[in-house]
Amino acid sequence: MVASDESVTTAVGRVIQRFGRLDVLVNNAGVGSTGAAEESSVAQDQDVFDINVFGLIRMTKAVLPQMRAQGNGRIINISSVVGFIPMPYMAIYAASKHSVEGYSESLDHEVREHGVRVLLIEPGWTRTALDVNGVTPDSPLRIYAEQRRIAEKLIAQAVNDGDDPATVAKAVVAAATDKKPKLRYTAGSRAARISTLRRLVPAGAFDKQIRKLNQLAR
Repeated sequence: MVASDESVTTAVGRVIQRFGRLDVLVNNAGVGSTGAAEESSVAQDQDVFDINVFGLIRMTKAVLPQMRAQGNGRIINISSVVGFIPMPYMAIYAASKHSVEGYSESLDHEVREHGVRVLLIEPGWTRTALDVNGVTPDSPLRIYAEQRRIAEKLIAQAVNDGDDPATVAKAVVAAATDKKPKLRYTAGSRAARISTLRRLVPAGAFDKQIRKLNQLAR
């Protein structure tokens, strides 16, 4: 739905028609993407961005006039720890979440004076179907095959061992109801640790740890 201007406009219009206002938008639609960045076509990459980034932008543009008119509202965007750290063999997905982070933080400054806040939820790995339903490369290359296999195994294990989706839901509720909301809400203890490490660990050490965790040559 979020990839269609018509569907977005219709859905938002129906909500406003029924309730007369729109207080909270949660942008949760998203699709995963795995494989080396070189292995996917630009068209395939655009499809990922059309949901993860432009779908979020479509929804946001559709609700902002109503929220500004009523003088309040919250737009809550589901990002990821991959929105602020690198993730080898998920470059397109990471790029889309980095985009969500930049868009959200910038927009929040624009609309805050109108009573609207734009907030980010940053989950770690969560027990969803991200690894199963994600986009796989349409132009796989043999040179990346073994490392791609390792990455897919690591991602599947991380999802299996990830946080309960209720952890993300709890963060969304907090973002929607806090009297003085934070720009960013990490969801789960693992996400909080990664966020702290990203801020405090020297860049070189962080880089080495990423390569070690992803079983990449150092």
